[in-house]
Amino acid sequence: MSLRTQNSYGSITITDDVVASLAGHLAMDCYGVVDKVPRKFSDTVADLFKINSKSRGVRIVTKGDRIYIDLYVVFRYGVSISAVAASLKSTVKYGLEKFTGMIVEEINVHVVGVKL
Repeated sequence: MSLRTQNSYGSITITDDVVASLAGHLAMDCYGVVDKVPRKFSDTVADLFKINSKSRGVRIVTKGDRIYIDLYVVFRYGVSISAVAASLKSTVKYGLEKFTGMIVEEINVHVVGVKL
């Protein structure tokens, strides 16, 4: 599904792949985030061929004008998990709301591992 909005200039459609890529890019810019992890086997296969690697570890669900996000990430060893997760949520929420004009209803951060 894709995001759709209308204003005085016309209609705007943003695909979920674009939103997932942006969310993945914003996530990697956060301090303490080392990597994103594929969420399923087909993502692992796609990663081998570098297909859509920016949205790896990101799941987007849109319902109406609301966005629901799941992030699967690896954190740096020694950082506060709760602090980095809170920073990650606020960074992704702000960036996506500013870019899409839609409301980010929920962001779930799944910490899959920790690296040095």
